[in-house]
Amino acid sequence: MQTKSAARNIFFGGTIFFFLVFIGLTAHSVSYIKNTSTPPMTESVARGKLVWEENACINCHTILGEGAYFAPELGNVWKRYMENSDNDPKAAREALIIWIKAMPTGVEGRRQMPKFNLTDQQLNDLVDFLEWTSKIDTQNWPPNLAG
Repeated sequence: MQTKSAARNIFFGGTIFFFLVFIGLTAHSVSYIKNTSTPPMTESVARGKLVWEENACINCHTILGEGAYFAPELGNVWKRYMENSDNDPKAAREALIIWIKAMPTGVEGRRQMPKFNLTDQQLNDLVDFLEWTSKIDTQNWPPNLAG
């Protein structure tokens, strides 16, 4: 049987121990965040994010793991297009824009992206936003390049 003083000592000792663990984990998180870098957000990236939001792309796609799972993850779409265009940013940009413009393809039984009729400026801004998201340190998320 435990005495009141032993129970009190276990309570206060446990409280202090877990408080110190909490402080240590918080300090580790803060030091980790300070050591990671996110690329600067330009005006075109901000406009691209606005295009993303206005067209509710997150209702079908995920980006950095957030969103719906109907369509592919887009946090690394820039990397996929870069890989397919031999690391030529201009070719990757053009290919991505052409792909967005070509939707819907009309292939029977395949998920189709709606036609948004975006302007050239909106398409370029959206691609800038997708390129920017691909440069964020996501600790290897998504786990594969396919998204």
